[in-house]
Amino acid sequence: MTDDDGVRTVFIVDDDPAIRSSLTRGLHLRGLDCEAFESAEAFLAAYDETRLGCLILDYGMPGMNGLELQQHLRDRGIAIPIIFITGHGGIPESVQAMKGGAIDFLEKPFRQTDLIQRIHAAMEMAETMRREGLATRQIKERLARLTPREQEIVDHMLANPAEVSSKEIGRYLDISPRTVDHHRARILEKLDVGSVVELIDMVLRAQR
Repeated sequence: MTDDDGVRTVFIVDDDPAIRSSLTRGLHLRGLDCEAFESAEAFLAAYDETRLGCLILDYGMPGMNGLELQQHLRDRGIAIPIIFITGHGGIPESVQAMKGGAIDFLEKPFRQTDLIQRIHAAMEMAETMRREGLATRQIKERLARLTPREQEIVDHMLANPAEVSSKEIGRYLDISPRTVDHHRARILEKLDVGSVVELIDMVLRAQR
């Protein structure tokens, strides 16, 4: 069930079995594919980051709590939309969750219709994240084709956007402008861009 097969999954992480059962049943009735886990640790052990979906995450759990799981995913570079649910979270916790990129922070009890709306928004965000992630990976693959000298030229362009002429780059690297022209042509070809402006924009997007 990867993002290639079109399946979008709602992952539920909550230590309360009644909540897990209620959410799973309600989401299945609405035609949503979902999987439930009793702890953050169980989710991490089973989660395949190539799968497309969103995460419904309980804030207060024994062991690793919801905010800690959110931070763990961020530290690993895993982009998955998160909807927090909690029975005792306060303003500081909700602010921290939202700053960490959460879609919303719902307090129990909440209406399932409200949750469904958040899930649909999260799934759209997951699609966007997947497309952006794929584009970033493709850019990084192109950048990896550059030779050390070509990478040096790109780095100089990024660090000195007002000095990108072949003459200026040649002076900095102590090589002839004609040699720089040759390298620039190869760089644009490898990165599949038509100008230095496009090149700089591409590299900056890959670094976000």
